[in-house]
Amino acid sequence: MVKFSNSLVGFLNILILLLSIPVLAGGIWLSHRGSTDCEKFLQKPVIALGVFLLLVSLAGIVGACCRQSCLLWVYLLVMFVLIVLLFCFTIFAFVVTNKGVGQVVSGRGYKEYKLGDYSNWLQKRVNNNNNWRKIKSCLQDGKVCQSLQQNNETYSQFISSNLSPIQSGCCKPPSDCNFSYQSETVWIKPASTNSTDPDCDTWSNNQDVLCYDCMSCKAGVLANIKSDWKKVAVVNIVFLIFLIIVYSVGCCAFRNNRRDNSYPGWK
Repeated sequence: MVKFSNSLVGFLNILILLLSIPVLAGGIWLSHRGSTDCEKFLQKPVIALGVFLLLVSLAGIVGACCRQSCLLWVYLLVMFVLIVLLFCFTIFAFVVTNKGVGQVVSGRGYKEYKLGDYSNWLQKRVNNNNNWRKIKSCLQDGKVCQSLQQNNETYSQFISSNLSPIQSGCCKPPSDCNFSYQSETVWIKPASTNSTDPDCDTWSNNQDVLCYDCMSCKAGVLANIKSDWKKVAVVNIVFLIFLIIVYSVGCCAFRNNRRDNSYPGWK
């Protein structure tokens, strides 16, 4: 049992070490090859994650396999902090994504989204100019709206489409604006409109502008984030259980190391 717990901790951390190599390599590649703001925005978190996984796995391997109680104690401390942070993030993700749902529009196959329907914390994040500049850069680089142009749909076909939240919020004006349809990303503003929605004035047929600065676009992004965070939270629960098991095995290995160090002649 003594050797088993140490060997198991070492084996699991070898897997983490192997995982850290492509993560770190990906971050370094982005730092040298990234040409857009979106790619540059990703490089620092990816490099930080790769370095973190590398250091933690090395501490676990050396601590378990070489019976270094000090390193194993540091490893367990980091694991404990990671478990607490992951637990808090999972609860936080469920709380901040609890509000917000797409609004059904009569005669439309897609939903439309209002920024005020989402939690205040999420609203503040997308209303921050620096944050939104980076998000908008990612949307433009991803050609989210340009992909719609390839469909060449008629108006009846377009309004029956099942648009994604981002496409619905960023690539067309809100239905309340009563714009005339020319193509998927070209709409003609009427001479007068009764709508008080500020997005009606924000819309532009310039393909680099469209509705990327609209409140509906920010709401569409939050709808997408909400869906992704819900999935991440579920995965986190599974990963959290895995970490707790690894942490428990690591605690056994730590006790074994201390006992062996206290009684060098014990077998």
